Amino acid sequence: MPHTIADFSAHLPNGETISLADRLGKVVLVVNTASKCGFTPQYDGLEKLWRDYGDRGFEVIAFPCNQFGAQEPGSAEEIEEFCRVNFGLSFPLMGKVEVNGPGADPLWNWLKETAPGILGTKQIKWNFTKFLIGRDGQIVKRFAPTDKPEDIAGEIEKLL
Repeated sequence: MPHTIADFSAHLPNGETISLADRLGKVVLVVNTASKCGFTPQYDGLEKLWRDYGDRGFEVIAFPCNQFGAQEPGSAEEIEEFCRVNFGLSFPLMGKVEVNGPGADPLWNWLKETAPGILGTKQIKWNFTKFLIGRDGQIVKRFAPTDKPEDIAGEIEKLL
């Protein structure tokens, strides 16, 4: 079983594969997102965290996902444009992934296995589930979709 975020790669919206090994030494918030979700306004808070802490070694990595209520139906280009136009997003937006089921991205399988949710559930329940990862690449904490980005700021500051 992989041990840190450095053991994984991700796909950019254009399909290019990148290693997540360069995230070692940073505090990272990994989140599954959707453009047509009641939690979509959290993009504003995620962008604020990125802008407030990015120069101190913090990064947000968003993974669009269409598994919950088909709330992310667009292409990678459409998603990226929606996020930039409506939320001024400047943090990394990855290509679409599945976070549950047999087609789940390996990173998300590791996140779920290493940091189960409430009552030990290993599934992602909805969009905007967040995982905070420390500078050592280990998962520090899992946050529910209802946990607003601004409520996570204190946890991020402790790690920076």
